[in-house]
Amino acid sequence: MANGKLKKTISLLDATSIGIGAIVGAGIFVILGVATGLAGPAVIASIIIAGAVALLTALSFVRLSRTTQKEGGAYEFAHKLLPPFWAFLTGFLWLASNVVAGATVALGFSLYLASLVPGLPVAPLAALACLVATALNYSGMKNSVSMNNVLVAAKILVLLFFVLAGFLFFKAGNFSAIGSASLGGVLSGAAIIFFAYGGFARITVVSEEVKNAKRNVPRAIMLALAVSTVLYLLVSIAAVGLGGSSQVSTSGAFLASSISSTGIPYAVLIVSLGALAATASVLLTTVMGVSRVAFAMARNNDAPKAFASVDSESGVPRNAVLAAGIASALLALLGDLALVASVSSFALLAYYAAANYAAIRLKANLRSKIVSVTALISCFALMAFLSQQSLVVGGVTVLCGAAYYAFQKKKNWKKLKTGV
Repeated sequence: MANGKLKKTISLLDATSIGIGAIVGAGIFVILGVATGLAGPAVIASIIIAGAVALLTALSFVRLSRTTQKEGGAYEFAHKLLPPFWAFLTGFLWLASNVVAGATVALGFSLYLASLVPGLPVAPLAALACLVATALNYSGMKNSVSMNNVLVAAKILVLLFFVLAGFLFFKAGNFSAIGSASLGGVLSGAAIIFFAYGGFARITVVSEEVKNAKRNVPRAIMLALAVSTVLYLLVSIAAVGLGGSSQVSTSGAFLASSISSTGIPYAVLIVSLGALAATASVLLTTVMGVSRVAFAMARNNDAPKAFASVDSESGVPRNAVLAAGIASALLALLGDLALVASVSSFALLAYYAAANYAAIRLKANLRSKIVSVTALISCFALMAFLSQQSLVVGGVTVLCGAAYYAFQKKKNWKKLKTGV
């Protein structure tokens, strides 16, 4: 049944878990290796810089989340404070990047599983993972949140196991070259790691379903960012201490290859299972996030009205959930998503920039405005680190959004004119 209402089922712990689930994903098992290859043992500085830049934007989201507790995150903030077209474009970029990201995460999950069980078909398995995540979201927010909590707890335990092993077999000499690290390498590493922090905004997307959202959403954002930063720091120190920056940077299976040097029985298997939990939790919250942004846009007439329908029994926008999951599953079946990083990187910075600009327009003291202005500048500065391909693909995505917006406005104008 439709015409139901969203249910407030998310506690502070649940909201924080959603944020951690989105931030500490498969990236920590791979992307830290790439960043270490650029920054060497000074990757610790890269993590601190990336965390600081993410904090600036997080503070803007905190301020915005106190002014409105509606679904949609950055899109809803833009809808309230920016011109209609820019609000629509913010939501469109969120949907485009996260639908593709969902397919990519699903492919990552299936690749990890196929490495443990050779012979499994990767693309069909990825599509199936998308459908399972869709089914969980479809059944109700309570079930989705409970599963996410289990997955987040599992991957945190695995990461703590890795850290413990890292400190037991720690080689201090691996940090001897930290003083000779190049500033360019450190900043490039920070730019890569910044994108791993992007998930904290996922909490604001489900604001209407959070209990006492005005208090708990800001708290959950800051807690998720703090916990994730500590985990990234501990894991990076342990990884470099285990194998040195040259070893970890050349491996796609970042943590697994690092811990293999310890000789601990089943250590690689445990870390691989942690990677499965990490990718599964990101996929689950990605479908959740896409469906809620689609719901918010439909409610504001920026997306098909069918997505604004809420099931009265489960309190879930089931049409939006199905659309989000099926779209990611179909993309996953293609099995070749080389442009996904281009779309996601550009879109992330674009809708963060929109949120920061929206925060600047809020009535606030000078210090708060300076923070949001600095965050806005940092988003544009990080765009300088994007590849030409990212900018081109991002520009094409913007043009597609603009074309859809113009088509819808023309369609609505004709309806008004004809009275149909």
